[in-house]
Amino acid sequence: MFLTPETIAILILDCIFIVFAFFAFVISINIVKKWDLNSTSSLQYSLEKKAILAATIIKYIFVLKLPLFMFFVFTADKISGVITGAMCAAGVVNSVEFGLWLFVFKIINLFVFGFWIALHVKDMQDEKLSLTKLKFSIFLVAFLLLIIEIAYEISFFASLDVDKIVSCCGTLFSVASASSFSVIFMIPNNIIITIFYATFFLYLVSFFLKSELFFFFSNLVFFIVSIISLILFFCTYIYELPTHHCPFCFLQKEYHYVGYLLYVTLFIGTFSGISGSILSLLKPHHSKSYYKVSLFFNTLYTAIITAYPVVFYIKNGVWL
Repeated sequence: MFLTPETIAILILDCIFIVFAFFAFVISINIVKKWDLNSTSSLQYSLEKKAILAATIIKYIFVLKLPLFMFFVFTADKISGVITGAMCAAGVVNSVEFGLWLFVFKIINLFVFGFWIALHVKDMQDEKLSLTKLKFSIFLVAFLLLIIEIAYEISFFASLDVDKIVSCCGTLFSVASASSFSVIFMIPNNIIITIFYATFFLYLVSFFLKSELFFFFSNLVFFIVSIISLILFFCTYIYELPTHHCPFCFLQKEYHYVGYLLYVTLFIGTFSGISGSILSLLKPHHSKSYYKVSLFFNTLYTAIITAYPVVFYIKNGVWL
């Protein structure tokens, strides 16, 4: 087990999450099975009180998971200083066979728990509490995803070996890499840039059409394409190096921690669009404010990321 003050803090929080999430899980099972708002029985009254308790637990788990995700990246980046070959968090994550899957589960759980919170807020605004069964049914799945993530995380820190020589991010994020995502580096820059801005244009069209289903898919596709284009093209202008594609190094001080700004704006923008669209499909009279939130943050992300190659060209007169 690789233990530092940072990893100990993460593992302690994981244990707390498991304990409290299990209580919420048990309550959720009872609510899904026995919830009946038309009933005036003592059982229903008890379930309503327990529902408030479970919702509070879930909200605090999400509130802690948001900064904890960034803290995990920070911790992995710090650990890279003691693992041979690792230059940033990428090398540390890749040093364990399932490290990438741990990262994927963390991102999925952020979206799932975030959507649960949005669904809960909408349910609390409904006098009939018509979404109660649905939101606690979703938490049953979210709980299993959380357990998988925590199991991966504990195994990840247990499997870290400071004596193991790992690949640096320059090797991992290149066409020569043996990893499963090395195929994307075969995409020419002009193709990925065309796809990125075409995707953003379709996103803008979906915004003006106000079609929930179209808006949902445009946000989902924009999130995926944004991550790929960031790695393939925009990263090189942040680093001002044509061969540096790491999506972790710009989280460091040398690049003014701009990565945190980029990832946060992209997450808020796409999450608002995805969750808001689903809520609107469930509740047709749901507030459309999520459209504006999504538009603001997705446009902000696009503007920031576009500024890097433009400024580079203005300063140097050439493209990388």
